[in-house]
Amino acid sequence: MSETQTMKPVLIIKLGDTLPDLADRKGDFEDWFMEPLHAAGLTTRVIDPRAGSTLPQPVDYAGILLTGSHAMVTDQEDWSRTTAAWLPQAVDSNVPLLGVCYGHQLLADAMGGRADNLPQGMEMGTVEIRLESAANHDALMQKLPQTLQAHASHTQSVITLPPDAVLLAANAWEPHHAFAIGDCAWGIQFHPEFDADIMRTYIRAFKDYLVSEGQDAGRLLQQVEETPYSRQVLERFAEMIVERS
Repeated sequence: MSETQTMKPVLIIKLGDTLPDLADRKGDFEDWFMEPLHAAGLTTRVIDPRAGSTLPQPVDYAGILLTGSHAMVTDQEDWSRTTAAWLPQAVDSNVPLLGVCYGHQLLADAMGGRADNLPQGMEMGTVEIRLESAANHDALMQKLPQTLQAHASHTQSVITLPPDAVLLAANAWEPHHAFAIGDCAWGIQFHPEFDADIMRTYIRAFKDYLVSEGQDAGRLLQQVEETPYSRQVLERFAEMIVERS
């Protein structure tokens, strides 16, 4: 039996559901994360705390991934607070952990930061991300170019980083697009699991909201492109789990 076949599974904590038409066509949030994990020879287990599932011991897993959500961290729903209370234990376990969008915000909130509404409104579409100097020495981000295109879809943000967090990426709209805590936990606001089809679907779904904020939804649609460098974040996360296991 090979090394990857005997590894512990990767835990995907499902914190939300995508748009119904997208789920019918392309699967749900957890499915989009599974593809690069499975391609690396890893197995996965999905737990949904919204359904009352008990969060397990982090050390029973080779890696942990927190999905996005259409919920808001500031709503302080019971399942969200339960997950936040569990996260410091997960970080202390030294199991590779990645939070994306809502997962990124919840990780920051759980570790002493603060999530709240973006002052300038929703960031939506294919956007340019700039890596900070600390990313040059970060295990997850160091192989990426200094600037890259990524998909974004969020109205809330990490307003204040946790005290021990290191900023890894930002742009003019979002000052905290990625951060690390120690050498095993990361939060990223952008969506490496999105492809161009998913991004366009989100822009169309939120067109009226974007227009109400004075944004040009048509221009955002025209600017959508595939984001292969962003996708490499998930591929590298999978590689790290294999290496550390």
